[in-house]
Amino acid sequence: MSTTSTADLSDECGESLEYCDTPFRSYGRRAAFAGMVSTVRCFEDILLVRSILGTPGHGGVLVVDGGGSSRVALLGDQMALLAIDHGWAGVIINGAVRDTAVLSDLDLGVKALAASPRRGGKGGAGERDVPVSFGGATFRPGDQVVSDADGIVVQAVR
Repeated sequence: MSTTSTADLSDECGESLEYCDTPFRSYGRRAAFAGMVSTVRCFEDILLVRSILGTPGHGGVLVVDGGGSSRVALLGDQMALLAIDHGWAGVIINGAVRDTAVLSDLDLGVKALAASPRRGGKGGAGERDVPVSFGGATFRPGDQVVSDADGIVVQAVR
């Protein structure tokens, strides 16, 4: 699935896919990325995101439901470097990122709603490995996700 574009997947699989309609912007150098989904739900708190990105990613994609907040960033350059060092292919954030000039030079797929210079809190609030939904799509741990310039599609693995 990782070498197929979202448009080709749409033609092949049609409505068996879930389509994320959220208008994300691409911030990382890797414009197209794909992998197995890991999830975290948190609101304006980076601790769980940092913790997960510090574990082996095995080419996966961390999907973060930050509740759509653009007030603070849930990913910056240091966490992106951590993700690269641990083998993550990408991060999709229903929220904001920061350090966007640096992110654009890093070999990581990064999709987010917006940018904010403020860092999120470190209280540790949130949930990991739970289904998260936004943009009309549900991302479940273990699903496959493909992201490119045309959008984001999720294929359930059952």
